[in-house]
Amino acid sequence: MTKKSHIWAAAAALSLALAADALWTSLPARSGEARSSQGSLIAASAIAQTAADPAALGARREGDDMVLGKADAPAVLIEYASLTCPSCARFHNEVLPKLKSQYIETGQLKFVYRDFPLDRVALQAAQIARCVPTERYFGFLELLFRQQEQWASGREAGPMIERVKQFASLAGLPRDRATACADDQAMQLKIVAAAQAGEKDYKVTGTPALVINGKRHTGAPSFEDVDKALREILRKP
Repeated sequence: MTKKSHIWAAAAALSLALAADALWTSLPARSGEARSSQGSLIAASAIAQTAADPAALGARREGDDMVLGKADAPAVLIEYASLTCPSCARFHNEVLPKLKSQYIETGQLKFVYRDFPLDRVALQAAQIARCVPTERYFGFLELLFRQQEQWASGREAGPMIERVKQFASLAGLPRDRATACADDQAMQLKIVAAAQAGEKDYKVTGTPALVINGKRHTGAPSFEDVDKALREILRKP
């Protein structure tokens, strides 16, 4: 479980309409040395492969939520995640693909993704992701989680966000638009407010946090854990 950082300090700063540079001074960047060994061709391939998936093509917005799956599915899974969270990356890389094939694509599960950024990099990356074409949104998330060690490492936030912008260009988002999205304070407020609502409504304090039909599940959930919860809801043997 990743501990919540000082993201709510950002909310206070935003509510006072401070400049973006001043806003981020209290929020940490991830430590470590930056890596850039993976090429853009690998990134483009990852987005293309995910965009070809029927569930990704069915991506849509419901209010401020990004959603996969049948609208009236009997089970609803809400994930609160931070794009710089390693446990969230494991969930997206190892658990979500199985949920897609066994539950989402079969109409039994609706998957709702909500940002719960734990640092300034995760918040700005989430803002950029929200500007990617809707049909490529989940493909872009998959790429960010799959390549997390590459782009979310370093002592300075700027280079990390620049790498996210490079990935976003492969998903059809022009660089100038990505920059504008990363600096959009209205979008920052909206994402932070949704995260605060998750903290209030479901007692979310870290990521990943899953809410399945209204019940919160914490820790680093395995497919077996989620499968068991869904089977109970769907009354499968």
